Amino acid sequence: MRHLKRTAKLGRTGEHRNAMLANLVCSLIKHKRVTTSLAKAKAARSVAEKMVTLGKQGTLHARRLAVARLHQEDAVKMLFKEIAPTQQERHGGYTRIVKLGGTKGRWAGRRQGDASQRAILEWVDLQSMTPAPTEAKPAAEAAPVETKAESK
Repeated sequence: MRHLKRTAKLGRTGEHRNAMLANLVCSLIKHKRVTTSLAKAKAARSVAEKMVTLGKQGTLHARRLAVARLHQEDAVKMLFKEIAPTQQERHGGYTRIVKLGGTKGRWAGRRQGDASQRAILEWVDLQSMTPAPTEAKPAAEAAPVETKAESK
């Protein structure tokens, strides 16, 4: 019996679903924002929030659990160094889902192939995660270049 077993199956086997959600969360970590279907966004949100909770712990055990779930060490490194410190003050609710829609009828915001509702999954504190633009270092002032007209 499946009493209290609430899992979005997404039409996939368990291994395929776990791999897909891990890849989706890794893309969210790397790019800070992902556009996907609404059902996948809702399923990936819980995985992403659990990974941020592990990142906030910051222990070696938490890092190993995150690598075991996500299978990408570079994404886990970004999670522990960039994302988790910005979410330190927050007690859950690290992500938001924004439904994509439009004004052109009932098919607005839907994917053309299967008419699936699309959504954006992003971090709540997106502005604080993006690095501040660094000022470009001025080029060393070179001596003025003489042209042929000036040298005569």
